[in-house]
Amino acid sequence: MAELLKEESTITAKGQTTIPKSIRQALGVDYGGRITFFVDDQHRVHVKKATEGTRDPVVFRFLEFLEQDMIDHPDSSVVKLPASLPDRVAALVGNMDVDLDAEIEGDVAL
Repeated sequence: MAELLKEESTITAKGQTTIPKSIRQALGVDYGGRITFFVDDQHRVHVKKATEGTRDPVVFRFLEFLEQDMIDHPDSSVVKLPASLPDRVAALVGNMDVDLDAEIEGDVAL
């Protein structure tokens, strides 16, 4: 991971610290803003601006897994789709007409 900005901060006896101004500016947070801390499996701490709403922890962990896999295997984790894919999809759906703007009939469970 490339290091774009590095600052130090002291931890108080109460376990508190001040987020340096340059870091707050880089994250786009100010007084009252919220940040999230992440500790990875190599005991590195990452700080991000907190996002609004709640996250699904299962989806979040899966996305973290994908991110790490892409970092660890950059040449094989994401590959170009085969040129034959459109033909294979067309063979599966045949001449089926689909109106993506049509109302969905019946109950839908998500």
